[in-house]
Amino acid sequence: MIRSGWRASPGEFVLRAINVLVMSFVVVVTLYPFWYIFVASFSDPYEVVRTSGLMIWFKGFDLYAYKEVLRHRLFWTSYRNTLVYLVSGLIVNMTMTTLAAYALSRRNIKGKGVIMKIIVFTMFFSGGLIPTYIVVDNLHMTDTMWSQFVPFAINTFNLIILRTAFQAIPDSIEEAAIIDGASAAQVMVRIVLPLALPSIMVIGLYYTEEIWNSFFRGLIYIRTDTKYPLQLILRQVLLSNVMGQSDQSFVDTNIGQTVKYATIVVSTLPVLMVYPFIQKYFVKGVMIGSIKG
Repeated sequence: MIRSGWRASPGEFVLRAINVLVMSFVVVVTLYPFWYIFVASFSDPYEVVRTSGLMIWFKGFDLYAYKEVLRHRLFWTSYRNTLVYLVSGLIVNMTMTTLAAYALSRRNIKGKGVIMKIIVFTMFFSGGLIPTYIVVDNLHMTDTMWSQFVPFAINTFNLIILRTAFQAIPDSIEEAAIIDGASAAQVMVRIVLPLALPSIMVIGLYYTEEIWNSFFRGLIYIRTDTKYPLQLILRQVLLSNVMGQSDQSFVDTNIGQTVKYATIVVSTLPVLMVYPFIQKYFVKGVMIGSIKG
């Protein structure tokens, strides 16, 4: 900041001007694809196809694409499925990750070093898709909602971040609570979790984005189309330009183009609405989780 009564030198002024220009360029380049999709989804499909180059504003305002997306036979079903997968998955993910991270962060746990090495090993080497599918199938979870989050209960990267955040909490705080008569569960719920809230919120955001944007899990483990997640329906739309085999109105490629844009907007909107409420925890949570190794 420029102090009161002090003027920047010509060199500093030029440097700041260059920084503003560069950052403005980065912002425009980053946001324009989202703006293009948003504008094109509300535009006339034939005008969108005729437009070459940049499109800054609406080309013949039209809600046809959104009407077709919202009345698709599997859209609302897949939306509901994704919400079910999201809520159920967050409960499982956050519960398992928090408990595992807390246990592995305690200094009096024997063998935690070996356990952590085994867990970290899974980040670099895994059984692969086929062995994982065989395990899920033998557990009779294929074509069920359980296949969308139980095999992915703990993300190793998230576990390490949360464990490090728990380790950053001073031992003296926990010792004082124990002297006052708090049990191990009370120390965790009333002391550790509130102090690590920023990291917990960040991990929750990571899991939310992972579940919401996932289509591969549904593609591999779900066979019934009424159980498809939203992103799998979106993938089908993006690949085929049609919303269903019986929807003759989507034979027109021009209309299918704006339908794809409308589907992207509708499926992305919930995450964009949630993110501003968690953003304040993001930087602080990641920094806390990276203080110690």
